[in-house]
Amino acid sequence: MSEGTFCLVVHSHLPWLPHHGTWPVGEEWLYQAWAHSYLPMVELLERFANEGRRDVLTLGVTPVLAAQLDDPYSIRAFHDWLGHWQLRAQHASTLWRGDPLLRELAAAEHRTAVRAAEELGSRWRHGFSPILRSLVDNSTIELLGGPLAHPFQPLLDPRVREFALNAGLADTALRLGTRPEGIWAPECGYAPGMENDYAAAGVRRFMVDGPSLRGETWAARPVGDSDVVAFGRDLEVTYRVWSPKAGYPGHAAYRDFHTWQHEVGLKAARVTGKTVEPQDKAPYDPALAADVLGTHVKDFVETVVTRLRSLKQRHGREALVVAAYDTELFGHWWHEGPAWLEGVLRALPEAGVRVTTLKGALEAGHVGEPVDLPSSSWGSGKDWRVWDGEQVKDMVAANAALQRRLLDLVGGLATTARDTVADQAVAEAMLALESDWAFMVTKDSAADYARRRAAVHTERFDALADLLRRGDRARAAELAAAYCADDGPFGHLDARALKHN
Repeated sequence: MSEGTFCLVVHSHLPWLPHHGTWPVGEEWLYQAWAHSYLPMVELLERFANEGRRDVLTLGVTPVLAAQLDDPYSIRAFHDWLGHWQLRAQHASTLWRGDPLLRELAAAEHRTAVRAAEELGSRWRHGFSPILRSLVDNSTIELLGGPLAHPFQPLLDPRVREFALNAGLADTALRLGTRPEGIWAPECGYAPGMENDYAAAGVRRFMVDGPSLRGETWAARPVGDSDVVAFGRDLEVTYRVWSPKAGYPGHAAYRDFHTWQHEVGLKAARVTGKTVEPQDKAPYDPALAADVLGTHVKDFVETVVTRLRSLKQRHGREALVVAAYDTELFGHWWHEGPAWLEGVLRALPEAGVRVTTLKGALEAGHVGEPVDLPSSSWGSGKDWRVWDGEQVKDMVAANAALQRRLLDLVGGLATTARDTVADQAVAEAMLALESDWAFMVTKDSAADYARRRAAVHTERFDALADLLRRGDRARAAELAAAYCADDGPFGHLDARALKHN
């Protein structure tokens, strides 16, 4: 008999980064995540696909990330970055030749960089979408989409929210040939009534955090009077891996994310201890990390089985556990994450657990009673404070004013022909409204960069809108083309669609 059902949901997202700085925040962020998370994730999923495994996991890919991973400039620049990675590893081999452990680490880095460059030049040469499409078409994964540029939806004007969602789903359909039926709502942000927006857009299921369902995450729940269902993260299980205070990646044996050998730009230390200064950390030992990884795979599987049995006893039926994380956790933040992920996905079926997608969970009958959801998110406090708190009060006001100006602009558009200037103005507004900027300010993570990015896109929108109002079409077209060369992620974006909302 099955112990129950497990769904792994991974959410892939970065804000638009090309042409907006390199280090310490900017394109480097994209290339690190690409090399250490997205490439390994694809390799893992293709191994499962070649074995005939289906419904392995549910993968969210935001339209703004997909645009970056398909972008010709980003692909070329990432290729250069991979070349520099090889050079840094070669330099490290020379510097560390007297230490066998570090010398092998440098050699391993070089091998990984070479393999990544080979993959980019072959499998990835046309971007991510052809690869992702094959994984969707053969049912290895279920794909989740989302709004165009990952805005915090509860704070959007309803007309802007509808436009962003439909444009985002259309973007995914253009890239993959399939319009997603499920979404990862940005930041799991929800406001009462949004299920009706989802139903109108053809969205059948979405993610919320566990407290939104008051911890009752053992089944999907129809929301309100709609047929749209919400899946909640099971925090009792999810937090075994990654929580605000603890989780596997902080183990002393794992590679330390924060400690760099700056002379070669590589991470050569293990965590060692939470209070150990960077210069005192021990060298990373892959064999030691592998031993610990095995115990963490076993611990997680036991946690899932115990949780499923407890839920079954409580509810009198087979239960569901949904564990959900950012894709970037696996590899980028947690070096050993991809290996842990593969170990868990192989071990759970052996322990009698059905591993499937959110769609598969519905097909297996994991649906409970309807529920009315509260305003919520997966951020601090499980409310909106990260995106609507005192630290970002000015940004919230600026975004509200931007949306009013945006609606005024499109309200005056002629509908007989597409207006590429207005299209770029709307694109700039979407990029200004990304949820990442407020998050980074509230969490004091590159806050200056985040404020600057929000301001730059707002200023670009205003410059184009002002030229259109003044009737300077020639200058507006010239400026829009220049902006689009740097910030043109959504070629299909049509401002007239917002006018009709």
